Amino acid sequence: MKRYFIKSVILFFACVASGLDTQAQGINNLDLVIETKIDSLLSLMTLKEKVGQMTQYNGSFDVTGAPSDIDARTKLEKLKNGEVGSMLNVLTAKATREAQEVVMKNSRLKIPLIFGYDVIHGYKTMFPVPLGESASWDLEALELSATIAARETAAAGVHWTFAPMIDVSRDARWGRIMEGAGEDPYLNSVIGVARIKGFQGDNLTDDYTIAACAKHFAGYGYAEAGRDYNTVNVGESELQNSILLPFKAASEAGVATFMNSFNEIDGIPATASVHLQRDILKGDWDYKGFMVSDWGSIAELIPHGFAEDKMQAGKLAVVAGSDMDMEGRVYEVALEQLVSENEIKEELLNDAVRRILRVKYALGLFDDPYKYSDEKREREVLLAPEHLEAARDIARKSIVLLKNEQTILPISKNIKSIAVIGPLADDKDSPLGNWRAQAIKNSAVSVLEGIKNTVSADTQINYAKGASLGIGERSFLMPLKINETDTSGFADAVAAAEKSEVVVLVLGEDAFQSGEGRSQTDIKLKGVQQELLDAVVAVNKNIVLVLMNGRPLDLSRPSEQVPALLETWFLGSEAGNAIADVLFGDYNPSGKLPVSFPRNVGQEPLYYNQKNTGRPSSNMVTYSGYQDESRDALYPFGFGLSYTNFSCGDPEVSDAKFSGEGSIAVSVVLKNTGKVTGKETAQLYIRDLVASRTRPVKELRDFKQIELAPGESSKVTFTINSKTLEFFTSNAKWEAEPGEFEIMIGSNSVDLKTVKITYE
Repeated sequence: MKRYFIKSVILFFACVASGLDTQAQGINNLDLVIETKIDSLLSLMTLKEKVGQMTQYNGSFDVTGAPSDIDARTKLEKLKNGEVGSMLNVLTAKATREAQEVVMKNSRLKIPLIFGYDVIHGYKTMFPVPLGESASWDLEALELSATIAARETAAAGVHWTFAPMIDVSRDARWGRIMEGAGEDPYLNSVIGVARIKGFQGDNLTDDYTIAACAKHFAGYGYAEAGRDYNTVNVGESELQNSILLPFKAASEAGVATFMNSFNEIDGIPATASVHLQRDILKGDWDYKGFMVSDWGSIAELIPHGFAEDKMQAGKLAVVAGSDMDMEGRVYEVALEQLVSENEIKEELLNDAVRRILRVKYALGLFDDPYKYSDEKREREVLLAPEHLEAARDIARKSIVLLKNEQTILPISKNIKSIAVIGPLADDKDSPLGNWRAQAIKNSAVSVLEGIKNTVSADTQINYAKGASLGIGERSFLMPLKINETDTSGFADAVAAAEKSEVVVLVLGEDAFQSGEGRSQTDIKLKGVQQELLDAVVAVNKNIVLVLMNGRPLDLSRPSEQVPALLETWFLGSEAGNAIADVLFGDYNPSGKLPVSFPRNVGQEPLYYNQKNTGRPSSNMVTYSGYQDESRDALYPFGFGLSYTNFSCGDPEVSDAKFSGEGSIAVSVVLKNTGKVTGKETAQLYIRDLVASRTRPVKELRDFKQIELAPGESSKVTFTINSKTLEFFTSNAKWEAEPGEFEIMIGSNSVDLKTVKITYE
């Protein structure tokens, strides 16, 4: 009955957020009637009112940077005067209505505000953190979670989310890796588009959709040393082929807005980059939405050493194409004077305001400024039962089985005794993850609760916390203190393990160990967790290690100690129930890693799609490797086990050659050779053997998920065309070059079978 209900929920929301093709173009589909209205409105606006549309104020103290120094009374007067175009962190249907009324009842032109908020993996109902959810490789599930998040956000009066983050992220030290889809440009692209579809639906005027924001443009995930906000140094090939690929896909999908990034590239801060914003985004890609700065990033041009003061910062940013100033208080200070002194042309402001108004019209705010501010709907929609059911289903799809020796998993529900141990075992808050929007503190289902909800009434559950992990204040802005010394709970943990048939040991990260600003040089189990694992292993080796974390961890030692290892990330509101579904076999794990797990932090940044170099391998010391460690991942990109086994036949091609706009088909036969029904993800990689720019040794280009019953076989077919093979060549354009290619298909980025083709 439960499965039927979940399927019904998914089908319902799939109808709300329909297919990819219908959403293509989005904000880029210009409505001539609306464009005429925008031109008319622009002709009526004063310079101050134009600057106002380009200014965004924070509405609370829920900040991601330095708090604003502007007082509430001044904000109110500016709202009344039409000198503010957007606010962030104004929440609830009641509060957004009140703020909107200030503008609509007092301002001269009555241009409605657009309210924004960081809805990263849910509003009230929490879904897995984006990195975890990406491990599902299930685009329908990813779209669904964004659809539900949009419904709840819209019901709370908010029009716009600062998501999805589609930064390609290859360094586990970077805490914000949890917010994206990992290390692969293609996977980031298709997942980003799925999330955009979920947020925006087919029509932004729908009461249940919100505007999405592709961030951070660009290079944020490449910060040196994995240190947040840090410098980025990449060449044009890496910029185009890796970093920008997901943003190009987002633009083509019609994402309503972009957000620029804090970092610089080649000495130019992204916020002031004409190349990124004017030349590529608004030029080459012909993007019609608007660019919002990240929090204070225009003002940060000054400490970057790129601008002398706010006047120069404002000029550099607006010339570069930054349309809206998020809490930088630069545009309101600088732009009027810059125009009046002929330092910049007013047309720059007109272009920015036109883009901002375009999104407001697309949202239907000019027809009804209060359309999202419905308190009755807010009460009905937030934390709706069907949302929680969907959250549970998506969470279990996101779990990755990394190891299962002796088939210790799944555990029988009728087991006589089970120990549940660890600082995260009964944690009801960490599963919510960081960037948790309006989730209620301690509202998640814990692993202990999930197990209690699942096992037989006759099963003896022996629980012991063992040790604390995060101690002291746990919040977005304050550093987290880790318990490094207190092992007083070890004795209880050892006693629980000694009297149990199997141990479920829940370790990993506190929710506030990963996320913005949470960079780390050490990515092993923090605090006394490794000591706790050692103590438990000494008395009971039947351990299922359940990992809860927002980044790849160095699991080299734990992986050797335990027979079963389950990567569960931070799974959201229904985490414990979803984990129990997998532990006890109600759901056969199907997740695949969206990011490589290292053998040692010294390998970072680590990613599967590396270049070959001129010295790829050797039994001598003179090659591109390490003397003290293997160069490959402990658990590679795309890896994930199942409770069944699959075989993959040799790939067959319909033709060994093709040219121009033609295509060929490549097929493999997948077979479930195990004893239970399971889902496998067939992954297709390519390698361009000789090209005008050096290419990676393999690149993901497609994947398909298929469910097979025991003994069942199915042919999986992929289409290869010029689009599959194209990249940003030495001709400075996207094209497929003639030559020989390897086509590789398998269950992860390592275990692949290869066939060669030629493109003429």
